[in-house]
Amino acid sequence: MENALLDSMNEIRKFYETGATRSYEFRKMQLVKLKKMLLEKEQEIYDALFADLKKNKEEAYATELGFVLSEINLTIKNLERWMKPKSVGTDLVNLPSSSKVYRDSLGVVLIIGPWNYPVQLSLIPLIGAIAGGNCVVVKPSEVASATDKLISKIISSLFAPNFVRVISGDGATVIPPLLKDFRFDHIFYTGGTAVGKVVYKMAAEHLTPVTLELGGKSPCVVEADAEIAVAAKRIVLGKFVNAGQTCIAPDYLLVHTSIKEKLIAEIKSTILKFYSKDSNQSVEYGKIINEKQFDRLVTYLQHGTILAGGRHNKNESWIEPTIIENVSLDSPLMAEEIFGPILPVISFETTEEAIRIVHRNPNPLSFYVFTSSDEKEKQWIENVHFGGGCVNNTAWHFANKKFPFGGVGFSGMGAYHGKYTFDTFTRLKPVMKTPTWFDPSLKYPPFSGKLKLLKRIIN
Repeated sequence: MENALLDSMNEIRKFYETGATRSYEFRKMQLVKLKKMLLEKEQEIYDALFADLKKNKEEAYATELGFVLSEINLTIKNLERWMKPKSVGTDLVNLPSSSKVYRDSLGVVLIIGPWNYPVQLSLIPLIGAIAGGNCVVVKPSEVASATDKLISKIISSLFAPNFVRVISGDGATVIPPLLKDFRFDHIFYTGGTAVGKVVYKMAAEHLTPVTLELGGKSPCVVEADAEIAVAAKRIVLGKFVNAGQTCIAPDYLLVHTSIKEKLIAEIKSTILKFYSKDSNQSVEYGKIINEKQFDRLVTYLQHGTILAGGRHNKNESWIEPTIIENVSLDSPLMAEEIFGPILPVISFETTEEAIRIVHRNPNPLSFYVFTSSDEKEKQWIENVHFGGGCVNNTAWHFANKKFPFGGVGFSGMGAYHGKYTFDTFTRLKPVMKTPTWFDPSLKYPPFSGKLKLLKRIIN
């Protein structure tokens, strides 16, 4: 790490150690300032998201800015209550002591954001980090360059650099020396599994705890008894919003053989309704983030039979919403996270057969099943380990701030959203207070001859 950057990191540590960030008044004031600034910059946020991902205002608000404002509002409303120590019971051996659990700030934390939802997935963790009383370093994704510049502009104009600092540049160049030379108290990373493993390994060198919000192959199962018309609409929305560049999008479709043709026909019809015959001209449909991702996605089109879509234009960063079948379970389409507007369709005869297919890519971030059967619903939920999911829906569980959002195993560790974000950026600190007016000799040596009494009290 360059000396100037290391010096700035040490200044952040020094500021945290003054205790200035930990009062309720300070935390609330920073959140109020952030909310005001985001409202003032609303149009600039829309412009940046359109430049990076071709999101229209409505989608940008619904999937980005609206999420952030909702998180701020919830946090401001509840922060004082969340910060208060919680009284808990005291065991007999420690009576008449009183016991409380405090929420302690962590220190200096690092947030590494992704490019696919660059406003939401960088700023929601920031809200929790500020609410937790921490100092923060934010590294937005340089891939979403317009949004990266805007986030840097917003944060640098709002906060002192020894409180919240933005670091820009190529993540592969900037992050490794940063993690090598400076010990963060927590790292919050959102992105791909491969890079997540690298971050985790570097964090382990300093025993730095991490939250990893990764991805994986999220299955969408449609059983024979599903409501096909409803399923088609919800699958198309979850899969093709943001041109499929969503970590919780249905990655592939497992559909019962008996309804496969009907469901595919309904999905084709729904794509036309949502995005028109030429989605490249539709204001409802986004673009692929860059040439590297475009080239990767186009190679997937060779691994099956295209049933709908498949057209693409590199100059426009456009790949049409695509349905593809006859895909080998060993092909890249079924081994790698697609993260784009390509939906493989695989049929199955029995639920057990479908479960075996899902288990080929364990620990998905999300799981979706469409069924009218409580028994099948139960069977699926009990037999698949996944981060979170829906029955008869896709993706919308993400919007419920009363849910923890996070992965399991290969799809990540830790969770956030709402109070869970605050919890992620604080730690439990138990404190027992013992009066001095009662001080029985039983608690002190010599202990010989006290075994029977000790057993009675401790048990």
